[in-house]
Amino acid sequence: MLPHDPIMLLSYVNTQLRDRDASLDAFCDREQADRQALCAVLAEIGYEYSREQNRFV
Repeated sequence: MLPHDPIMLLSYVNTQLRDRDASLDAFCDREQADRQALCAVLAEIGYEYSREQNRFV
């Protein structure tokens, strides 16, 4: 289960992207997460996914 707090979610997702997953799609598949919903939550706190960096910045 993904963290509900946006800051904790950001930290968790970026850590997983750094350590485990080659892309956001791979992360979402593994976690069975809705990519659009995840991006929307993180956009609310000013972060967007960078494919080049494979993390939310």
